[in-house]
Amino acid sequence: MRLKTFNQSLGVLLIFLTSQIGLSSIAKAQTQVAPRTTTKSICSTQLGKTIDAVINRPLFSRARWGILVQPLSTGSTLYSRDAQKYFTPASNLKLLTTAAALQQLGANFRIRTSIYQNGNGVLRVVGRGDPSLSDTQLQTLAQQLKQKGITQIQQLIADDSYIQGDIVNPTWQWEDVQSSDGVPVSSFILNQNIFSFKLVPQAVGKSLQLAWLDAGETKQWQIINQSVTVAQNKPSYVNVTRELSGTVLRIQGQLTTNSEPSLIDLPVVDPNYYFLRHFRTALTTQKVSLGQTLVVSGGVNQQEIAFVESPPLSELLAETNLNSNNLYAEALLRALAVKKTRVKNQTSADVGLEVVKASLTQLGVDPAGYILVDGSGLSRRNLVTPEAFVQTLRGIARTPTAYIYRASLPVAGKSGTLKGRFENTSAEGIVQAKTGTLTGVVSLSGYMNAPKYEPLVFSIIVNQSEQPATVVRQSIDEIVVLLTQLQRC
Repeated sequence: MRLKTFNQSLGVLLIFLTSQIGLSSIAKAQTQVAPRTTTKSICSTQLGKTIDAVINRPLFSRARWGILVQPLSTGSTLYSRDAQKYFTPASNLKLLTTAAALQQLGANFRIRTSIYQNGNGVLRVVGRGDPSLSDTQLQTLAQQLKQKGITQIQQLIADDSYIQGDIVNPTWQWEDVQSSDGVPVSSFILNQNIFSFKLVPQAVGKSLQLAWLDAGETKQWQIINQSVTVAQNKPSYVNVTRELSGTVLRIQGQLTTNSEPSLIDLPVVDPNYYFLRHFRTALTTQKVSLGQTLVVSGGVNQQEIAFVESPPLSELLAETNLNSNNLYAEALLRALAVKKTRVKNQTSADVGLEVVKASLTQLGVDPAGYILVDGSGLSRRNLVTPEAFVQTLRGIARTPTAYIYRASLPVAGKSGTLKGRFENTSAEGIVQAKTGTLTGVVSLSGYMNAPKYEPLVFSIIVNQSEQPATVVRQSIDEIVVLLTQLQRC
């Protein structure tokens, strides 16, 4: 059993391409009952009435629907419902962030982590917000230092000045900030700034045993364990919360005896010192002694003696969109800040948002169609129109790197957050789209290679729904399946 887990697929990411690909947050993959496939065909003139029949059902009487469907090539409207009104987009917002990142940084852009030698046994490590950095890369850095003949470091300075501003967006909800959905974003990111432990059931009536997967985190927390092991006929649930102090973890709930342990992923509190603790371990493995560690912001870098780099942006985009990775999206937003001079006291995220806006304008997206406050869609203060998403998707489809962008999107019934959706329907394999889910919000925007019609681009967003996300999602999928039945009449 794995609770509050964050997808951590690093390395080579599998990119799914449809045969027609040249025609160019916080959603998780969820298995559900797919819409029933039919062989029915729909004329474009009948589409409005057919979609209306879905969204006008009594169970959606209190919900807001925003929909826009257009042919990819012409931009004429096949269906529109409040397409120019603002909606909370959830993780659909990643479409905007990744479009800007690809346009501004290029598919081969990599994020570099460097170590500089400043003399007298002093080394300076500079983090630049690489979301893919892991303990494996720290071992590589330590090996490079050993190969340079360094066996003793008197002082290691961690320079965290590259990314400026709050490490957690102040508009994110507390429940997200204390889960693996809202991890801190800073110059130093290691293991996606997540630590893990297991809760292991014991004999009936005994507290669950906490087994740390990261021994270095043991001393960072005060644990209040209010959990219990129960008999096998009882329900299982676990709730782990972090108190406002940031150093107290409260564990509540129950697991049945002999059940599988629950794996809990939580955000680290101080990314800088989390990085330094793990780097000390990597250096020890290479028999390199480390004395004092220090965190500073800024300074002079002299000779670079070791470095590691992230995978190319094309792979970072795939992790961002395929798995709806909030951390990757936020890291890419801050990476965009290198494209623009920062004004005094301006955060890296704010500069990145300015670059996103300029990039979207270049793609033909109306600046009045969105208000952005983060790069992932986790904030409820983000507002985007369905039209803005369609304009983005159509705009980037006209660029030379369109195939890279489109390949980063989940494929219906095949990959990422759409792997468990649209299976055994006419949409399977021909829809590439970004998912999005928050409480009361479900969204889906992307491309379709319609079998009997020209390629389509669409955006569907539902807000203010009291229905379970699975119910709303199934109706959205029903609409998408209807789009596969379009034909010219």
